[in-house]
Amino acid sequence: MTSTTRRRLARTTAATAAAALALAGCSLGGGDDGGAAADGTGSSTGGGRLTVVTHDSFHLSQDLLDQFEADTGYQLEMVAPGDGGALVNQLILTADSPLGDVVYGIDNSFAARAIDAGVLEPYTSEKLPASAEQYAADDSGSLTPVDMGDVCLNVDHRWFAEKGVPEPTTLEDLTEPAYKDLLVVTNPATSSPGLSFLLATVGAFGEDGWQQYWKDLKANGVKVVEGWSDAYYVDFSGSEGAGPRPIVLSYASSPAAEVPEGGGEPRTGAMLDTCFRQVEYAGVIAGGQNEAGAHAFIDFLLSPEVQADIPGQMYMYPVDDTVELPAAWAEHAPLAEHPFTVDPATINAHREDWIATWSDIVTG
Repeated sequence: MTSTTRRRLARTTAATAAAALALAGCSLGGGDDGGAAADGTGSSTGGGRLTVVTHDSFHLSQDLLDQFEADTGYQLEMVAPGDGGALVNQLILTADSPLGDVVYGIDNSFAARAIDAGVLEPYTSEKLPASAEQYAADDSGSLTPVDMGDVCLNVDHRWFAEKGVPEPTTLEDLTEPAYKDLLVVTNPATSSPGLSFLLATVGAFGEDGWQQYWKDLKANGVKVVEGWSDAYYVDFSGSEGAGPRPIVLSYASSPAAEVPEGGGEPRTGAMLDTCFRQVEYAGVIAGGQNEAGAHAFIDFLLSPEVQADIPGQMYMYPVDDTVELPAAWAEHAPLAEHPFTVDPATINAHREDWIATWSDIVTG
């Protein structure tokens, strides 16, 4: 697995508030800082700086970023305050003095919070593909869907074959005695996949049933760790084969990264009946200095070249369904046909209470 794959799959929310405030800024262009063009727009005619605020797993091929700068005249500066949750927190905390011009990496777990806080300006790109319309966070136009993927449980095929135990396929299976002490997940208070999995259980069992489900998982020996890296590389028996537990919380795309060199079947597979659909968005930051540049960058993210680059660089699916996927994805990383979903506004209204209740049940 490449370091890029590790970076995308290992998105966690372990950053503290102090660490989030220590923003990481780096310029992708040469020369001085530039600034807005003479007309104040930062348009390509005068060049200027375009500050892009992202989560800490943002990555695109450098030649595409270079081409964007060459085509538009903007000098890109990237600011990464942390994961998706930290990203939204910082946008809200700095609303009176915005971090940048355009944001990428807000997901549907925090989308409604960003919209309700008024830190985004509406923008509807003419380049938005028809296949992306289904992923709209709401009807305000404040967030543009850029990519999506499924957070799912993964299994170690080899472990189950060697032990002669049938592989689980559903969430309900994991409460059965045959799967006691076999599952490792991540904490929804400290991990983006962990929060997505909590939301999957809310979507699956409803407000009246998800709490009992977690009580049953706890009784059946679920292990909870702080971040994805520890779960996948320390406790999971698949992938690098380091741990004792053959079921782990990861992504539907993870098995594509486990295809052996030279080809063949991956050791792992995704349980596609356990998935939560995660969507990542871009938006124009309210009060930013370069609105025209923000529009141009969102258009860039929706371009066929960037959409085709996303699977290999960030291990997410493009929202443009006309883009050809890598061969390994087509064979080993299918999306769930019926993922669990929860309305972003409902998530925003209950997220903190759900996490607190989960903590009382599982780790309290």
